[in-house]
Amino acid sequence: MSMPTEDSTRAEPRPCTPQPPHTPSHMDVAELTPDTLPHVVLNPSSTGANGASYPEHVPYPMMASAMSAPPNMHMSMTGWNSHVAPMPLLMPMSPTPTSYNSYAGTVPPGFAAPSPASPAMVPVGRTVYVGNIPSGASVSELLDLVHFGPIENVRVLPEKNCAFISFLTSQVAAAFHADSSVKRVSLRNQELKIGWGKPSVPPPAVLYAVQHQQASRNVYIGGLSPTTTEETLREDLARFGPIDQVKIVREQNIGFVHFLSIQAAMKVVAILPTEPAWSEQRINYGKDRCAYVPKGQQQIQAHNHQAAVVGLATATWLGYPTGYVNMSAQSPFYQGMSPDGRVHGETDTTERPSTSFMNQVEPQLHQFGNRTVYLGNLHPDTTTEDICNHVRGGILQSIRYMPDRHIAFVTFVDHNTALTFFHMALVTGITIHNRRLKIGWGKPTGPLSPALALAVQAGASRNVYIGNISDPALMDEEKIRADLSEYGKLEMVNTLKERSCAFANFMNIQSAIKCIEGLKYHDDYQSVKISFGKDRCGNPPRYLGKLGVKVASSQSSFSTSPSPEPEAERRDDETSADTSVV
Repeated sequence: MSMPTEDSTRAEPRPCTPQPPHTPSHMDVAELTPDTLPHVVLNPSSTGANGASYPEHVPYPMMASAMSAPPNMHMSMTGWNSHVAPMPLLMPMSPTPTSYNSYAGTVPPGFAAPSPASPAMVPVGRTVYVGNIPSGASVSELLDLVHFGPIENVRVLPEKNCAFISFLTSQVAAAFHADSSVKRVSLRNQELKIGWGKPSVPPPAVLYAVQHQQASRNVYIGGLSPTTTEETLREDLARFGPIDQVKIVREQNIGFVHFLSIQAAMKVVAILPTEPAWSEQRINYGKDRCAYVPKGQQQIQAHNHQAAVVGLATATWLGYPTGYVNMSAQSPFYQGMSPDGRVHGETDTTERPSTSFMNQVEPQLHQFGNRTVYLGNLHPDTTTEDICNHVRGGILQSIRYMPDRHIAFVTFVDHNTALTFFHMALVTGITIHNRRLKIGWGKPTGPLSPALALAVQAGASRNVYIGNISDPALMDEEKIRADLSEYGKLEMVNTLKERSCAFANFMNIQSAIKCIEGLKYHDDYQSVKISFGKDRCGNPPRYLGKLGVKVASSQSSFSTSPSPEPEAERRDDETSADTSVV
């Protein structure tokens, strides 16, 4: 019997001249990425009906990084577990002129919808098919069985006794799919059929609202009249879209209206405050009642968030305003250096940058927001694994290695971590195979695309975890490499036989996302657990202790002990990741 399908779906960088340690030649070329886009900012004067600010185009150098918002601008994703550290505010894609007709399907003024064909917006399996729904069962009864979220959209087909539940991220969809398949969920004593819908991309307007306004499908209404009932509230708001559930907390005179889509809730929040009958009520977004983040995914999210926190805190400690360059003599970073450019207390003779060189680092305003670091003078025997073993302090979006030119480009998710890594590399130096690397900047890559930023917030990384392996054949690194290489270039494959698990590190986050999607349908991997693991490059840099860096954060701590050998450190990193999966 064929399963019903959903009718429709929704629709590296050329290096700049580094300061002064190295000047790459015109031959040092890295390919462009979809994220090579200008920044945008929110203009408080450009507001919607409910006071929501929309982006306005500004020159790139004037804009801060997506991950460098001050603490008071950090936000928690609505519907996500409250124990997870709040995620930093994220930036949208580049702006283009457009009209704004409706919240239902268009994007805010100045917000460009990236092409679905773009690698940054690859359709993913975020929609779960639920079939064999009993006749007469309500959508509210169905969603009572869903404990994963946030949900982006629910599409019900009563004539086919099925529904399609679209989540914001593929990770949450995969967790719900796996949980429902194992537990054999039933509704009214009738077992439901679980499958996959068509891969799709969340609407850009929804991504924008989720990231900047904490949008969800739940609308909070405060200051309700004592005479307002759940029935009248449902009747009044049904014009905006199908409703899942209405709840009123009478003692507080507040109500929560769960719609079947975030877009419907967006229309309510935008339009309702402009109507005289609702002008006295407080209208905002609430938490999705289905939202629950599994413990393993919370840990991955916390790991990714920790890297952003460390990058911002360290860059600020180094004396950079909001994480930017400030190499004055009053900078704590500068004060940690002796007149000859060494760290105070350093007795070795390793080459260190001079004071005059430190002064030359200051005028790099054109590098605001740059996330790509250039590495040159690589030894011919260097591998991408060697490079990643020496990169710490930030989640990587991609690594591009050109062995014939002995150069590499490392693109971080957050520009603050790239900034920290760049300047720390200049001070402490990076040596691979007894050859000190040249450090520079690649071409500015712009902010992450909204889809990729949301995926990283949800725990995505370039590391794929394969757990609960019972077949000895799957513990073969060569087999894993052969099976997974079709999704993208692999940096390293590591197996831990004592834990019956393996890790595959790709050279790009997009490849890891594609891999997790593809392995759902691979016959050899049906009995194992597939999830994102921790990117070892996101671990706090151990060399900060040599500079006396102290970052006060519950999320981060720095070791001042000598750094272990790369192989031992790699094993330690990935062993810890074994306990941090969905």
